[in-house]
Amino acid sequence: MSAGERAKAKAEQVVGKTVRKAAHAMHQETLAAKGAALEARGKMRGTKEQAKGSFKH
Repeated sequence: MSAGERAKAKAEQVVGKTVRKAAHAMHQETLAAKGAALEARGKMRGTKEQAKGSFKH
């Protein structure tokens, strides 16, 4: 897994989690759902890159 893709995946996870928690605290459920989606996208990107890396070895 390349360092750039790994960093991008981790950044999406952190930003998504932060947005989700902040929006939930302010009772903005639509924004909380968008944050959860961003977090999930980051997790899936990390999983994809990890799978690509395992096939290279």
